Amino acid sequence: MNSSFYLLLSLLTTSVLFVSAANFNQDVSVTWGDGRGKILDNGQLLTLTLDRFSGSGFQSNNEYLFGKIDMNIKLVPGNSAGTLRSQGTTWDEVDFEFLGNLSGDPYTVHTNVFCGGKGDREQQFRLWFDPTEDFHTYSVLWNPRSIILSVDGTPIREFKNLESVGLPFPNRQPMRVFSSIWNADSWATRGGLIKTDWSKAPFTASYRDYIAEACVWSSGRSACSGSRSSWWSEELDVTGQQKLGWVQKNYMIYDYCTDTKRFPQGLPKECTVA
Repeated sequence: MNSSFYLLLSLLTTSVLFVSAANFNQDVSVTWGDGRGKILDNGQLLTLTLDRFSGSGFQSNNEYLFGKIDMNIKLVPGNSAGTLRSQGTTWDEVDFEFLGNLSGDPYTVHTNVFCGGKGDREQQFRLWFDPTEDFHTYSVLWNPRSIILSVDGTPIREFKNLESVGLPFPNRQPMRVFSSIWNADSWATRGGLIKTDWSKAPFTASYRDYIAEACVWSSGRSACSGSRSSWWSEELDVTGQQKLGWVQKNYMIYDYCTDTKRFPQGLPKECTVA
């Protein structure tokens, strides 16, 4: 039995230091789905549901320019596909995407970073646990030095600011957190080979403990230059680098920086800069 959906949780380009109280009633708005997105338990739980007629989605009420975003997510049991990403025209984007599977197969976590509307910086991983059995924390740390993607506190990807050598980095446009779930069986699950089994519908993903320790964008400017938390200058220490290396050695299944067939004229410059 197979199913495929597209789960979107993203930072969107389109900041006062702000720490979310982890109350969905205050922090986000359900933006579409005709009742399929629900905020429950006095704002402590949010669910997004997909059926054969529609998916659903929400977005953060605030935009951010730098910060640390944590979200606990329990993915759809069985077979599914999903993502964390953003939208726009010349947008910046940080992606966590959960790509679909066959029953019993591990999820594929697809990551990407867009700068000025250009991505093509994909890395993919297997998870070392079943993300459907319980909630797990997916984090984006975004500061002027780097973007670090983590799962349960373990870094899986680091994207450094290399503007000093002429490479773009998302640091000028505020971002908004988005999430949605919708049918993507034309491409998401094994390249579209696996189709949604609607007999298993509805498909529901659950969210809790949304924490945005971030600089809120307000009236066209950021006002967080005075007081910042440790995330502002946080980098991976030796232990963090070791954990990152462990993940990339044992669980990375695709890295654009090693795909010479895709880039026959030479790998992207950021892949060759130390």
